[in-house]
Amino acid sequence: MIIRVETSPAYDVVIQRGSLSDVGSIFNLDRKVLVLTDSGVPAQYAQYVSSKAKEGHIFIVPQGEASKNLDSFQSVISYMLDHEFSRKDCVVAVGGGVCGDLGGFIAACYMRGIEFYNIPTTLLSMVDSSIGGKTAVDLGGYKNVVGAFYQPKCVLIDPNTLQTLDKRQIHAGLVEAFKMGATCDKSLFELIEKSTSLDDDIEDIIVGALNIKKNVVEQDTKEAGLRKVLNFGHTVGHAIESGSNLSLLHGECVGIGMLYVSKGEAKKRIHALLKKYDLPESHECDEDALMELMARDKKTSNRNVDVVLVEEIGKFEIRNVPLEDMRKLLKGEWL
Repeated sequence: MIIRVETSPAYDVVIQRGSLSDVGSIFNLDRKVLVLTDSGVPAQYAQYVSSKAKEGHIFIVPQGEASKNLDSFQSVISYMLDHEFSRKDCVVAVGGGVCGDLGGFIAACYMRGIEFYNIPTTLLSMVDSSIGGKTAVDLGGYKNVVGAFYQPKCVLIDPNTLQTLDKRQIHAGLVEAFKMGATCDKSLFELIEKSTSLDDDIEDIIVGALNIKKNVVEQDTKEAGLRKVLNFGHTVGHAIESGSNLSLLHGECVGIGMLYVSKGEAKKRIHALLKKYDLPESHECDEDALMELMARDKKTSNRNVDVVLVEEIGKFEIRNVPLEDMRKLLKGEWL
């Protein structure tokens, strides 16, 4: 299946089992190619992509969010300069959200922008960060505060790459699909609720989540309004992620974050999904520390924050509230 994302520029997302073997015909690799991957991604994926390039170079960063920083950015850019990459060459990210975010930011900045291709290999990156053009690195303990909106040239999603992931990674990635269904598509949420075999349903879940994100980002490319719905669970979730010193996975933190900004039947159903997929339902972060982290979040402006609230699955409200009101949510109160 091909999903066409009609942003400026527009691009295709190819979703097909075994499609990695066709990367040479799907991407334009007849040039110098920087393949960015991390130490946790099976090496054969990057090696295969590199083998299809006219001149392939593989750069490996350590696995984990800690690699998504300006030091890594500088190391890769320096490598590209040393190997005489030109404006006609490209970057291909092979891995999860860290590789995609870092690789996209590098492509956006190198010589004021070169082509960027993305091959997400985790469920989290497939259903969420693979499209939309958000690229970034972390700084000073705060997530994604240095970055750019930069659309990929093409995205290739091969669900077969998920076979190397453990259950924890799969379930944490599924949370971003929970988010899409909870806010925008009751049927997607119900598919995840009723699923008895993720292996059988995973392609439908990926396609369902990406179609939601496609529709949102086409209407709001740079998060001026509607796109904020994609932050459901993220305001508190990002704070928990930073406050836990990255001991919890991103999706796990977002799942916990969604509990604070949902109520009634919606909250019960989200809570039930967290239980079904063995995801954490609580954290040990200090309330004041979370408030400080939210104050530094890029979504906070003039001590106000746009918070996405869900009371009924498939529907949402975006409300601009004083940051201090987030303390009510942390205490289990409603706005």
